[in-house]
Amino acid sequence: MTHLSVEMLAADATEPITSAGHAQLGIAVLAGIAVIVLLITKFKLHAFLSLIIGSLVLGAVAGAPLDKAITSFSTGLGTTVAGTGVLIALGAVLGRLLADSGGADQIVDTILAKSGRSAMPWAMVLIAGIVGLPIFFEVGIVLLIPVVLLVAKRGNFSLMRIGIPALAGLSVMHGLIPPHPGPLAAIDAVKANLGITLALGVVVAIPTAIIAGPVFSRYAARWVDIQPPEKMVPERASDDLEKRPGFGITVATVLLPVVMMLAKALVDIVVDDPEHTVQRVFDVVGSPLIALLTAVLVAMFTLGRAAGFTRGRIATTVEKSLGPIAGVVLIVGAGGGFKQTLVDAGVGQMILDVSKGWNISALLLAWLIAVAIRLATGSATVATISAAGLVGPLAADMSTTHAALLVLAIGCGSLFFSHVNDAGFWLVKEYFGMSVGQTLKTWSVMETLISVVGIGCVLLLSLVL
Repeated sequence: MTHLSVEMLAADATEPITSAGHAQLGIAVLAGIAVIVLLITKFKLHAFLSLIIGSLVLGAVAGAPLDKAITSFSTGLGTTVAGTGVLIALGAVLGRLLADSGGADQIVDTILAKSGRSAMPWAMVLIAGIVGLPIFFEVGIVLLIPVVLLVAKRGNFSLMRIGIPALAGLSVMHGLIPPHPGPLAAIDAVKANLGITLALGVVVAIPTAIIAGPVFSRYAARWVDIQPPEKMVPERASDDLEKRPGFGITVATVLLPVVMMLAKALVDIVVDDPEHTVQRVFDVVGSPLIALLTAVLVAMFTLGRAAGFTRGRIATTVEKSLGPIAGVVLIVGAGGGFKQTLVDAGVGQMILDVSKGWNISALLLAWLIAVAIRLATGSATVATISAAGLVGPLAADMSTTHAALLVLAIGCGSLFFSHVNDAGFWLVKEYFGMSVGQTLKTWSVMETLISVVGIGCVLLLSLVL
């Protein structure tokens, strides 16, 4: 499909697919979300298929012609994949190079070697924050679990004292910081400035990760005092390598795309002239596509070659990184299709109309909507994309900074109380060898803390910016 035809489809999709009243639209939204939840939880249907069916149910209950509902879903899927699919792929490649080259292990080992016993939980949240920047939450868990288990075992720590900070660092990055799929999709839906969102996201992420990580881990360790399960300690990637990249160059490679995107944001603020040559150059240099592509190309040398990889080994690593993310791209795309169906049905306008009489902040409203979808579907990414589509119209009259804060409010809401319908819940439970009750008292409470502290920080920033 050409770029022109995508624009034409998007233009067509701005026309409402139905003129249903608010009550009927409200029922349609509940029906669509209920179908998605039932299919994912009760019938164990893949989220991609569940989102397609839920979108069609939404359109049907709203009284939309089926062909228009299909067009809306297809347009949303195509636009979302076009906007974030390539970025997800590039992030996956960078993450795989970081893991396979031993770069992630180098970051971990260096920080741990310089940390005392009392500082270990703080070191773990720092490690998770750095490693979690370019990679997905699930990949981050797989990378960090061996370290968490080894540190807890060798240092005779409670597993929660070490594990909770690592999980908090990863989760905060996943929910708030681009280039993770959820924040990127929300930025696109809300039309927020990526650089400013990234900068404010870091400001919100730091205190949030500290409170939900090292601070909360003290209490989590008392509530659930368990030791690392022996069977879950896997071998590390770098154990089979003769050499691995240095600490400084690895951190620099990981932070490169972030620095490029932040530089664009700084130039936008300082120059503030879209026609100025410097700003036009940084608009290209700091775009997510160019920033991540540059980081991947640099990583092939600074990580791959530094680990002794041949060109063939690097090519194989890149190829292997793309297969596992097919499902992620499809789920994100289907989430975008569901979002577009919501928007075209007029749900966004309905929320605007209904909330006009409410004495509630738009940021708090966005957070509450994301919380509701998160609790229902179990997916932070689906919650982010769907909520962003619903509250997108609220950003129309917002300043650049408040539009960025709207994205962060949605991201915070998308992390609220992970429970049994979230794949991350079961991943943490199995890796740490906990019962369902223990996982609820630690992991689920930690996620809720991230959500609540995060929205608190966002609301505070909205008062001063």
